[in-house]
Amino acid sequence: MPLAIADRYLTLQRDVHSGEVLARGGDPEAHSILQRTGFIPVVRVHEHYHRLPTGLDKAEEERLATRAVARLRTVRYHVACDAAFETELREAHYLPLGASVAHQGERIRQATTTEEVADALTELTAAHDGVLAALDDVLAATIEFHLSLGGPSDIATAGRLRYLSEGHLDVIRADLAAIRADLADRHKPHPQRSVCSAEVGPNEREASAICGCPPPPLPTTASSPPPPAPTPAGRRR
Repeated sequence: MPLAIADRYLTLQRDVHSGEVLARGGDPEAHSILQRTGFIPVVRVHEHYHRLPTGLDKAEEERLATRAVARLRTVRYHVACDAAFETELREAHYLPLGASVAHQGERIRQATTTEEVADALTELTAAHDGVLAALDDVLAATIEFHLSLGGPSDIATAGRLRYLSEGHLDVIRADLAAIRADLADRHKPHPQRSVCSAEVGPNEREASAICGCPPPPLPTTASSPPPPAPTPAGRRR
């Protein structure tokens, strides 16, 4: 699809007007790679791009930009870049931490019973080492860091993070824990999902059958009313 091809294309160049190193284009995966290489997303009404942090010297900017090119090309993005950022190097690509969390969503999409969904949600809601408990710890550490900086804006940031943790994260955690407990108690199969055994029953008449699963229901369509009966032609005079 044209849109998918366009999303695999990026430019990474030094802006001729501001002198900033800017990356434009790409899809969310490319944006994650840029952010993991030190770039900062900039989202405005009419444009979305990434830039390097302020205060870097030219050598550090070129190092980060070159590394971003290498990482993007490793996973087959087409990157048009300045000559200073060109490289033949490629970096090994490893799945990030978020991939294991996203895997729980895929488990839920494929689940055929309430127990399977409850098991996936346990990875989020476990009291000691669940994902949400870890996120709460990260927020607490960030709050402590900003408080130790001591500036007025840092204290305000710490207060904002505490509000998000106590006012929102706690609610999400409590609700998901309750949902997980409810699903664990229900012991029911999903009414529209089933596990294929890949076996053909002894009464299967079709030699080409590869499993005994019943065929999916045909889509129901509203039947059209019959056409009206033709009106008999009047007699000619």
